[in-house]
Amino acid sequence: MKLTDLAGAPLTYREAGATAGPMPAGYQHLRTTSVIGRGRERFEEAAATGMRWGMLRGAGLRVQASTEVAEVGSEVLVHLGPMVAPCRVVYVVDEPDRRGFAYGTLPGHAVSGEELFLVRYDPVSTEVWAEVAAFSRHATWWARLASPVTSLMQRLIAQRYVRAL
Repeated sequence: MKLTDLAGAPLTYREAGATAGPMPAGYQHLRTTSVIGRGRERFEEAAATGMRWGMLRGAGLRVQASTEVAEVGSEVLVHLGPMVAPCRVVYVVDEPDRRGFAYGTLPGHAVSGEELFLVRYDPVSTEVWAEVAAFSRHATWWARLASPVTSLMQRLIAQRYVRAL
């Protein structure tokens, strides 16, 4: 699979953007957060790294993306060993104290759903938080067959994402 194969491919779920609010029923939900430092400078550094696919790369995944920085419509191939996960960025968060993006799954991905990668700054405590939120369900026969393993892998990788920053 190549990035050019993704052009025009539809998302594999209907609830695009749902990680920005209440997540939809009928999916497994995941939320992982961790304090990754303090101060505005740390926030800016982590946010810039995150927007350049840093949570993914820092977790040990290989990333091919159509843009250097995440933007709406960016297409992404995430490689975990022999598995390839095609995705498209569905929204970007660009606020003074919150930055990140969410991408949704495309045909060929083992699961169907959306994942949010966010960095938050708390101006009161000066803490900087990394957050991953996702909703997904198995989309292939082999993912359903290996359900306990794929669900565990998803939780472990989410923890690696937040530690990556």
